[in-house]
Parts: sequence; C-alpha cells; structure tokens
Amino acid sequence: MDEESSEGLRFQDEDFSSELLRQLNTLRQNKLLTDITICTGDHEFPCHRNVLASSSPYFRAMFCSNFKESFQEKVDLKGIDSDILQQILLYVYTGEILITEGSVLYLMQAASMLQYTKLFEACSSYLQDQITPSNCLNMIRLSEILSCETLNAKAKVMSLKCFPEVATSEDLKELCVQELINYLGDDDLCGEEEQVFEAMMAWIRHDLQARRGYIQDLFKMVRLQYVHPTFLFHFIANDPLIQTAPSCRSILESARRLMFSFNSASAPDIKPMWHVPRRCSHQEFLINVGGRKDNQQTTRDVLLYDEKTQQWLSLAKLPLRLYKFSAVGLHSNIYVLGGMPVSSGRASLSAAVYILSLKMNQWRTGEPMLASRYSHRSLAYKNYIFSIGGIGENQEILNSMERYDSIYNVWEAMANMPVAVLHPAVAAKNQRIYLFGGEDVMQNPVRLIQVYHVYRNMWFRMETRMVKNVFAPAVVIGDRILIVGGYTRRTIAYDTKTNKFVKCADMKDRRMHHGATLIKHKLYVTGGRCLTIDNTIEDLDSFDCYDPDTDTWTSEGKLPHKLFDHGCLTLQCVPCASHLT
Repeated sequence: MDEESSEGLRFQDEDFSSELLRQLNTLRQNKLLTDITICTGDHEFPCHRNVLASSSPYFRAMFCSNFKESFQEKVDLKGIDSDILQQILLYVYTGEILITEGSVLYLMQAASMLQYTKLFEACSSYLQDQITPSNCLNMIRLSEILSCETLNAKAKVMSLKCFPEVATSEDLKELCVQELINYLGDDDLCGEEEQVFEAMMAWIRHDLQARRGYIQDLFKMVRLQYVHPTFLFHFIANDPLIQTAPSCRSILESARRLMFSFNSASAPDIKPMWHVPRRCSHQEFLINVGGRKDNQQTTRDVLLYDEKTQQWLSLAKLPLRLYKFSAVGLHSNIYVLGGMPVSSGRASLSAAVYILSLKMNQWRTGEPMLASRYSHRSLAYKNYIFSIGGIGENQEILNSMERYDSIYNVWEAMANMPVAVLHPAVAAKNQRIYLFGGEDVMQNPVRLIQVYHVYRNMWFRMETRMVKNVFAPAVVIGDRILIVGGYTRRTIAYDTKTNKFVKCADMKDRRMHHGATLIKHKLYVTGGRCLTIDNTIEDLDSFDCYDPDTDTWTSEGKLPHKLFDHGCLTLQCVPCASHLT
C-alpha cells in the first residue's frame, strides 16, 4: 500500500519479501553464493549463513559468536535425519512445510533443537488434532519428552475428561506405577470410583508378577467412601488379590466401619483418607421428578437443572404417571417410591419402586416396599432409604415405617411412629430422623416433633408451639434443619444441638406442595402452590434460592411450567452430556 506524505510518496511492495525468499531458495538450489554446508549423515546441504542466522536463534549463536562453526565451511548436525533436515531447510527458505503423521515427531524434535518455535507449535497443533482417548496418555508422555506444554495440557484434559474410555486403552497398562498413581489420584478425573478400581486392577493384572506389590499404594487412590456399597462388599472385598493383601483388608475394614456407622464420630480412629472429598468432576444437580403441572395434569417429566447454563434439561421420563409418590437420591440414583398410578381404571395404591440411573439415563424396577402407600414421606440416610407414614390401601393414615437396605437390597419394617400424621416436614441428622408437624385425620395441624433414633430403632415425641406446617419440605444445613413454608411464608430453623428454633427470612408467598433441596450450602425451592391475599390457591412456576449466610431470598428464574406435588432432590454424580437432551 502506498502512502503520501509531505516528504513524498512512500512506496511499499507487498510481494517483495516473498519474492526475495523465493530467489534466495533458487540460489541455494543452484549452489550460488552459498557460504556454509550443513551436513547430516552422508548428505550435504549448501546454504547461506545470513539466511540461517536470520531464521533461528540456534544458527545466530552458531555463526555470530566465537564458536568454531562460525569459521568452518562445513557444519555437522548430529541427531537429525537428512530427509527431515531437507524439509526444515525448505521451510526456512520458503516458509512452507508439509507435516504428516510419519514426520511430525522428527520435525518436532528438530524444530526444538534448532529453535524454530513456530514450526514446533505447528507440529504441536497437528498432534493436538490427533488426540483421542486411546492415545492421550501416550501424548502426555510424548509432550513431557518434548517439553511441549500446549500438547501436554490438551492431552491431559482429554485423559481426565474421557476416563472411562482411557481406562480401557492399552496405553494405560503401559504407565509406570508413579504415572498411574498421579493419574488415578487426580481430583479432576471424570469417572466413578468403581471405574478407578477396575482400571487399577487391569493395570496390575497386565503384569501380575511384577506389579502385585504396588497394590497397597494404588488401592489408596480409590476413594472407597464414594463407591456403591454393593460393589464394595460384593466385588472389591471378594477380589482374590485384595483378599491376599493385608494392607488392603485393613483399608476395607475401615470402609466397612464407616459405611455401617450411623455417626462418623463413633469411629474416631478412621484414617484421614476417609475425609478426602469427591473428585471435582462430580457435580451437584437439582432434579424435579414428576408431580402435577399446568392445569393439574400428572406429569412423567424428570427435569435436571444445569447451574452452569441455567437451563432445565430433560431426563428419561417416569415409567408411568404417579400421584403423590415420594422421591429420594442415593448413590447417584433417583428412587421413586409408591404413589397412586394414574389410569382410566380403578385407583389403586402402589408399593413399586422405580430407579433412575443418571449414568445410564434409564429406569428400572427396584425391590418393592412392604406396604403400598401414597402421600408418604421418604428420605435417604447413609446407605438406607426410610419410607414413613402416608395413606394405606383402606385410606387410613399409616403410622408405619419401613427401611430399604441398599447393600442387601431388602426392605424391613421398623418401629411405628407415635402419632400418625400426614404431610410432615422430614429430615435426618446425627442418627436421628425428625418429623415436624403435619396434619391429623381431621386435617388439623399437629404441633409436634417426632424423633426416631436410627441406631436404636426407637421413637420419642416433643410437643412444641413452634411448628404448624403442612405440605412443607425440610432441608439440613449444618447443624440446623430448615422447615420451609407449609401454608405459611415462614422459614424456621431447628438447631439440633440446642433444641431451639430460630426464625429465618420469610418467603414471598404462603407456600405449600413445593419442593426444596440443598446445593452448595444454599437452599433451592421449586414450584408449589400459594395462598393469595383473598385465600385463593395459585399454582407456581417459581424457582427461588435462600442463602443462610445472608438470610436472604432471591429469584433464580422460572421453571419450564407450573409444578407442585413433585419430587425435588439433589444428586451428586459425574455428568454425561450425551444423556441430557
């Protein structure tokens, strides 16, 4: 581009540089004006010192310092193949080079040695495009040999993100023990602990004689407290290699004590390794299950809230329409218990249990409850699910409670609650299940706290004027149990240590039939119904958040539709985007 100025016309030939480079290459090819010969093996390449010195710091130092090469007519470059050197010299004189699968590693090594940074990064980009779960571990090792940070970063991200696929690769079996320990111990590994154990065992069995001695150090990388109990006690504990390792048996015994202890304080000698958090790849998701939506139709929808995108995503629908079931989350599964199937025929209660695996995004039938019930309350505690009260087959209010053992897949009857109530707020803390309020057979609010001691299988009751809630959820935050609404705007917190109530900030509406759950120490409330000023009932699509640190409520937007009598729970799992539509 030409520019006029007061001094005259500044002429700029945009093709001059490229044409100059082409002419220099022609001179090189014809061995004209060359003043240095680069040798490798039995090949010689006449070149121009000034071109080489201008192209890289390596050659600049060689020819512009007091090194002996600055006076020699021939310079021998060791460790570079002649074909690769020829390609690099062509790149120096033309600015072009063909990077292929067969040449990329040799080019990268030569570019690193000769300090051609852009060529090195071009080779790195080429390799980054070739990264797959089956070769990413090898790419990590290669990047460390070549000191290529960009390749290392991308390969490491894939190795952590795609762990289930990487775990089956041959490259994993070729890692040294320290590489495997670093890999399986990474907080960002996107996999279930069961998969970590299986990968570890596959590595050991690949060379059993040489590797079985590493089993203790590797076994510590498996965060056993987050393994499904059935897998732990039926597969890991019975594995012959684990059984023959005394150190592993000791770790398993600690795991057993932790899982069967209702209160972690009762096992003070459990080693600090049990306090290792879940991997960062695990995320907490808020999930709404079923319920009654716009114009009071019972829905089969299961909706997951993605906090990162602030979108509601659909999971696999409930197998059938259910009215007033209960739903809990346990071991990355959603359990839907009981309820009344909605059909055109005669209404009948259900004892059925349906389980949604978030990993597979598929429903399956679980072990049915001992009694059919609806309008009941359920909660998960440790490895158990407790199903409490509700309405029975003769439309009577039930005072019975049963417990599901997720390890042995059985239901068993537990002690009956002292007073049969409907729609209490329910929560569990420190070996105790608390039932706050509810209503009696005449639909009168019950001012009562009923407390069940899990370990002793015993109930006791406490009269109180503080509770008057019906159709209210309860959520545990620290040592407090928050009771949210229930035909009232009130949010009150029961301190389990002091046995006292504390008033919290009120909600905007007098709400009932809503859902509530905890994510990252904040309380989220979804949908429900509210009583307006003129005592009419209005269905809600609101999505609100309570922050206990500031004692404030904020709106998080809207649900996809108005919703009440639904299950609302938090599930912690490794996300799988392909299952979310």
